[in-house]
Amino acid sequence: MDIKDKRIVVTGAAGGIGKALAKAFKLEGASFVLIADIDGQKASETASELGYKSFQIDVGKEHEIESLISFMNDEVGGIDIFCSNAGIGGVPMLLDVTTEDWQNIWDVNVMGHIHAAKHVIPQMLERGSGYLVNTASAAGLLTQIGSAPYSVTKAAALSLAEWIKITYGAKGIGVSCLCPQAVETAMTAQGAGTAGVDGMISADECATSVIEAIKKEKFLVTPHEEVLEYIQRKASDYDRWISGMQRLQTKFEDFYNKVLNQSEKDNS
Repeated sequence: MDIKDKRIVVTGAAGGIGKALAKAFKLEGASFVLIADIDGQKASETASELGYKSFQIDVGKEHEIESLISFMNDEVGGIDIFCSNAGIGGVPMLLDVTTEDWQNIWDVNVMGHIHAAKHVIPQMLERGSGYLVNTASAAGLLTQIGSAPYSVTKAAALSLAEWIKITYGAKGIGVSCLCPQAVETAMTAQGAGTAGVDGMISADECATSVIEAIKKEKFLVTPHEEVLEYIQRKASDYDRWISGMQRLQTKFEDFYNKVLNQSEKDNS
């Protein structure tokens, strides 16, 4: 899809990947980009910087997604590209994760994509064209060591994007699913854990990969090229891949315990 003159929504756009996407769309000649984020003040600051408008939203709440789409319909007559980018890291591990914790990350990382697709696809089908960009993670393809909620929700986000592409791709709806490893954002400011094993990339690099994918209408966006190799290994020998991930898990536990012990010494 050509990005020039397109009307675009980016959620989670106050900073990180979302802001980088908004900047990239501006450079590509988009006619309008809505900076949507749960942090209304930062969204407003980013919108002012880029010369666009902002919208405060909790993507986990369906009625707020509906309000955002209504705003775009009234403001510019519709949406050509919807970047469902908002996401959270949630609570790590599994045994201490409460039901409320699960619901919170599920609402943002999965239902946010579902709400957007449910309410924006009808107008795209009516026009015969439209594009969805769903930000998932390499964790959705490969699992995130140390976090069951993040792994599960990102896998669900990937699965949803795949289903939409299969179901509506022949009807004019383009879909790209962004699955990076570690990206320099507020979420990784304190470290990316095992996600950073192949190094961090900048949010701008990530956005460049998305722009290329939209232009080529490519489904899977993997800014870290190593991810494609890992997927092939996983598919060719699942048990061997799991064994390798178990070794990585052990390294993660050893590192975490060292950090915890050092912190206890520093505080004693």
